[in-house]
Amino acid sequence: MMEAFGLTDAGCVRKNNEDNFLIDAKAGLYLLADGMGGQQAGETASQLAVDTVADFVRAAPLRNESTLLSAFEEANRRVLAKASTDIGLNGMGTTLVGVLDLGDQMVVCSVGDSRVYLFEAGRLSPITEDQTWAHEVGRRLGLDDERLKTHPMRHVLTMAIGVDSPLRVHSYTVRPTPGVLLLLCSDGLHGVVDQKNIADGLKNPATLEAKCHYLIEAARRAGGPDNITTVVVEIKRD
Repeated sequence: MMEAFGLTDAGCVRKNNEDNFLIDAKAGLYLLADGMGGQQAGETASQLAVDTVADFVRAAPLRNESTLLSAFEEANRRVLAKASTDIGLNGMGTTLVGVLDLGDQMVVCSVGDSRVYLFEAGRLSPITEDQTWAHEVGRRLGLDDERLKTHPMRHVLTMAIGVDSPLRVHSYTVRPTPGVLLLLCSDGLHGVVDQKNIADGLKNPATLEAKCHYLIEAARRAGGPDNITTVVVEIKRD
């Protein structure tokens, strides 16, 4: 058994919200996308990606470790196809993270720099790895965290849904125990709130809704320069 709650906020600077999320407890599916492209393009890309993955997983005759990966690839095809038919959507794309519950284990897939964290025994640990210049190039060049924080290329994505084909997806398998929390979030949260403060919000013995509100407000207090989205999933199996 699992319980989940999600919340999204435009933040303190941007007028529109290009983030989207989905919670489908029946399908055991949890998704979060952070769109890009300006105007309505980012919103279109993130919504299309979330809808495509959800439809694919729900229709799958058999759900296994490759189901979510295949769903991500289908989302990439559809976003690329949609952009090719409308000049106003040219260049749109989106990050995408997803968790699929298979009963004895959970499959996690990610593209871009939205993240999935595991919160267990008071400790917050990232499951996913960012597909960004800072993580995949800067670190290989020997740049330390302090230099990467201010590097002009730090936010540049090296992969996103709707940007290139073939798609490069990171996938992981986790076996969380009862009481553990999974946090899906956009960089509007993890980009401005450090892991200690995120962990503090999840430690609070409040409802999942209250935890999401805490995290959103923490990002807003830090300036809220981007859209902020959080989905908190609690493992409650017997």
